[in-house]
Amino acid sequence: MSGDSLRYIPLTYDHADSQASALRLVLSIKPDWEGSGNNIEFVRFTDGITNTLLKIINRKPGLTDEQIDNEAILMRAYGNHTEILIDRERETRSHTLLAQHGLAPPLLARFKNGLLYCFIRGHVTSPADLTKPSVWRGVARRLAQWHASLPITQSNESSQFSDSAEESPTEDCCDLAKPNGASKAQPETNITPIRPRQAGPNMWTVLQKWILALPALTEEQRLRQRSLQGELERLVDELDDGSGIGDNGLVFAHCDLLSANVIVQPQTATNGHANGHEHSKEVQFIDYEYATPSPAAFDIANHFAEWGGYDCDYNMLPTRSVRRDFLTEYVKSFSQHGGKGIDANKEQHEIVEKLFQDVDRFRGIPGFYWGVWALIQATISQIDFDYASYAEVRLGEYWAWRRESDAGYSMDAKEEKPLRERRWAQEA
Repeated sequence: MSGDSLRYIPLTYDHADSQASALRLVLSIKPDWEGSGNNIEFVRFTDGITNTLLKIINRKPGLTDEQIDNEAILMRAYGNHTEILIDRERETRSHTLLAQHGLAPPLLARFKNGLLYCFIRGHVTSPADLTKPSVWRGVARRLAQWHASLPITQSNESSQFSDSAEESPTEDCCDLAKPNGASKAQPETNITPIRPRQAGPNMWTVLQKWILALPALTEEQRLRQRSLQGELERLVDELDDGSGIGDNGLVFAHCDLLSANVIVQPQTATNGHANGHEHSKEVQFIDYEYATPSPAAFDIANHFAEWGGYDCDYNMLPTRSVRRDFLTEYVKSFSQHGGKGIDANKEQHEIVEKLFQDVDRFRGIPGFYWGVWALIQATISQIDFDYASYAEVRLGEYWAWRRESDAGYSMDAKEEKPLRERRWAQEA
C-alpha cells in the first residue's frame, strides 16, 4: 500500500471531546466493534509532548490480553500547528515504507488531523531503560537495520518517502502560525537558504525550514534568527562532507529516537535466545514524523542525547566505553543487513573507531536541532510544557560543544567544562 492509496476518513479528532471523536474514527474502520458484546476502552499515552496518542482496545469477554492487543488500534492526533515543523505527507510515506520492510506496524487509515495504525505489543522504555545493556544492544541492532536496509532516494524503486529533489528549503515555512490559528506574515529575512550536498529533503534542509519559520517580528528575534542561520551554514560547511556510512554519507534516520519511541517487545522463541542474542532485548521503534535522510552519526548522537530524557540529566549519558560498545553492536548489524559505505578492506574495529569519531563530531548538533524546534513550539504549542526554557537548555548544549570544539576551554583554564561535556569525555 502506498501513502496515496491509504484510506482517508473525513473526520477530525476533537481534543475537547476526546472519547466520542476517537470512537467515531475507530468505528469507521472497525464497524463490527459497535453493538452488544463489545467493550471499547481508551488508554491515553502521555509520554509525548507534541501529539495525542490513544490506544483503543475492544475488551470482549473471553479474550486474552495478547488477543486484545493484537486487535488494538493506535490513534495519533497531531499537535497544534505542527505542520509548520513536520511534513505530514512525507511522514505517511515514510511509515508506509517502514511497514513494507517490517519495521513499522501497518497503517490503517489517515484522518483530517492524524493517523490510525496497528499496535505493537511491548512496553515503552524510560530514559533509565535506555542505559541498560540489554536494551541499548537491541536499539543498536535495530537502528543499524534501519540505516542499512532502507532507501533514501527516488532512484531506488522501493522508496516511498523521498520528495522531489527540487524541493525548496523555504517552501511552506515562511509564515508562522499564531497560537489562535491565524497566520502572521514574517518580514523579509534576507536569508539565503543553504544548499547541502544531497538535493531533496534531509536533516539539513529540515533545520533550514525551521530557522526560516522562527518568529522574526522584533529586532531581537531577527538577530537570533540570523545568528542561528550563521551556525547552520557553518555546520553544513564542517559536517556535510559525505564521509559517513550509507548512501553518499546519508541513511534513512529516525531523528527522534527518545525513550518514548522505543518499544521492548515480549520475548518469544523467535526473538529471544533462539536468535543468538540472549543478552539483549528485541525492540521496535515508533513515531516516524521526523524521519528523513541524515548522517548516521547524527541519528546515533541524537539517541545518546535522549538517554538524559526531557530533564536533560547529563549524568545518564553514555561514556566513551559504552558508546564504543554500542557502535560495535551497531556495525555488526549494519554489515549483516548489507549497509552501504563500509570499506570492506578495513577491520571491524577500524570501522567502529571511524564511526565513534563521527558521532563525537555530531554530539552538539542534537542540542541545536531541538533547540530551534523548541523555539517554534514555544510560539505555536498549546501543550503544557515549558518549551522556551527547554530551547535554552538544548541550545546551551550546542554552544558548550561549540566552545569545546573550538578549543575555547584550553584558552581559559578558569572556565570549567559543563557537565554534559565532562560526561561525554568520561571513559567508563
